[in-house]
Amino acid sequence: MHFPTLARALSALLLLFYASAAIADELSPPKAGPVELFPEDSLKPGMKGIAWTVFQGSKPEPVPVEIIGISRNMWGPRQDIIVARLTGKAEHTNVAGGMSGSPVYIDGKLVGAISLRLSAFSPDAICGITPIRLMLEVSEFDKTRPADPRTPDNVVTGAAGSSPGTSHTSVDHPAMMTPIATPITMSGFTEEAVRAFAPTFDAMGMPVAQGGVGGALTSTKPAKDWSTALQPGESVAAVLVSGDVTMTGAGTVTYNDGKRILAFGHPMFNLGPVDMPLAKEEIVTTLASSYTPTKMGNLSEIVGALRQDRHSAIEGELGATAQMIPVTMHVKSYDSGDAVRKSKDFHFNVFVNQKWTPYLMSATLFNAISNLNDFSEEATYRLHGQLQIEGAPSVNIATMQAPAGTNIPTPMLLAGWWGDKFNRLFVNSNKIPKLDAVDVTVDLLPERRIAQVESAWIADSKVLPGSEVPVRVFLRPYRGERLERTVNVKIPAGLSRGEHQILFSDSDTLSRVQNIASSLNRIEDVPQTVALLNEERSNDRLYVSLIESQPTIYSDEKVLPSLPASVLNVMGSGRTNNHQFVSAPESAHEQTSVPFGVVVTGSYSLKVFVD
Repeated sequence: MHFPTLARALSALLLLFYASAAIADELSPPKAGPVELFPEDSLKPGMKGIAWTVFQGSKPEPVPVEIIGISRNMWGPRQDIIVARLTGKAEHTNVAGGMSGSPVYIDGKLVGAISLRLSAFSPDAICGITPIRLMLEVSEFDKTRPADPRTPDNVVTGAAGSSPGTSHTSVDHPAMMTPIATPITMSGFTEEAVRAFAPTFDAMGMPVAQGGVGGALTSTKPAKDWSTALQPGESVAAVLVSGDVTMTGAGTVTYNDGKRILAFGHPMFNLGPVDMPLAKEEIVTTLASSYTPTKMGNLSEIVGALRQDRHSAIEGELGATAQMIPVTMHVKSYDSGDAVRKSKDFHFNVFVNQKWTPYLMSATLFNAISNLNDFSEEATYRLHGQLQIEGAPSVNIATMQAPAGTNIPTPMLLAGWWGDKFNRLFVNSNKIPKLDAVDVTVDLLPERRIAQVESAWIADSKVLPGSEVPVRVFLRPYRGERLERTVNVKIPAGLSRGEHQILFSDSDTLSRVQNIASSLNRIEDVPQTVALLNEERSNDRLYVSLIESQPTIYSDEKVLPSLPASVLNVMGSGRTNNHQFVSAPESAHEQTSVPFGVVVTGSYSLKVFVD
């Protein structure tokens, strides 16, 4: 071969080598650190770029992107969305749930995050891209809490509004861009629990699936390798529950400067300032579908904390630890001889939020019960729990739930009761309490243990002030012989002559008016709420009260019995909209209570005459 010919061949080989090296470098997954931003005003239809997302495992793969155009002011003034078409593997999967946040680059410069899809039945993988400019502003201008967060109560009332990430679907608006669904993975949850609690997330446009985890995740502290975690294009999970059971919402990392990450390109719940663990996620597979394509993932390890959940992105801090509530749950199943047949213990941590914590507590309790697989229409559930609160006395609560003839299953009634205690503790106070630990035991009893107050009998209805008289009380159980107890009732020395009543009742009858008064007034500090929770009457006891004809005032946690009419008039004239009270025409002076070991319902009033 002549020298000129050889030289030309070598030159061609060198050009091919450098071109291949440039392509390989361009298709290497992005790394954390400084990145050049692509100027929005330079975007033009037809431009080609590369998006990065995980289809399987933990390594991002390149997805070709073609810019179609820009939708101006789509989310508000100067809040544009870039419209693009995905090709390659995404043509098969379509724009899948979990792709939210997948970074898009043109010429190696960051454009933004894939965050929206066009239509549930579009044959093309058309997506919307949130500009990186909007994502970088996520915590710069607004520190307040958004007025339209996505929370369980807003789903029920329809108050979620129309911000990005709400429950509008592509089926409802086939020509509109809608946020890509954030998949919710529930690991360790039974099929019954998923079926019961998934509708809340479904209403938010967040599909729910059962999944797995790479470890127990009992600790809320970041893993040792947090500094190398969550590279751009990798999958990220926001953690609602971790431990023996987990609940997470997944997306993709858009930006990582070594400490701060941005993801999703739209909100998760739009909660504003937030403190929630962030974890790595491995993708099992990406399910292709023209309707609901989605990624299925397993939680790996916690590596940081989510700090902001806003309109255009979520923002997290690597290496940070989020506060969670440690929960220990003991569930026991008893046989007819009151011996334990089987038992399970659960240890997990729950995300702290005024609206989400009560819901998550309900879901985890219901799941723990259904894990015993001993459901029965006749079963009764007995619960006692302790809530340890920083800077306040512990809350000790107990209840029993038996089938009540409603369409709501008994386990769900118990889960709702449990969640309501946290709702009162979190929502009623202007400061969210710090729960150091929650310990709860649920006993599953094999039969329907419920009894109704039937009647009461006294030997002589004429009584003397200052005396103590025995009264026989009868309760009718669901099955079997009626129950009988003898109760000694004290007649106060100063009780006026004439007719009076002794009330034998369940806890609801005695507490009903006071509960109405409490619901009318917001309690501003944790100690008041703790005091009220600790004073709640148990529903497995019979309460004995002496009734007087003078009125009682119920206001917040205060009970003012036997008030003269003049005092009542003064209180009524001074009442304000910020402080309301409820009055009852009679006053019940609780004398004593008798444990029955069953759910006590109903009431009976016995007349006596004071000489």
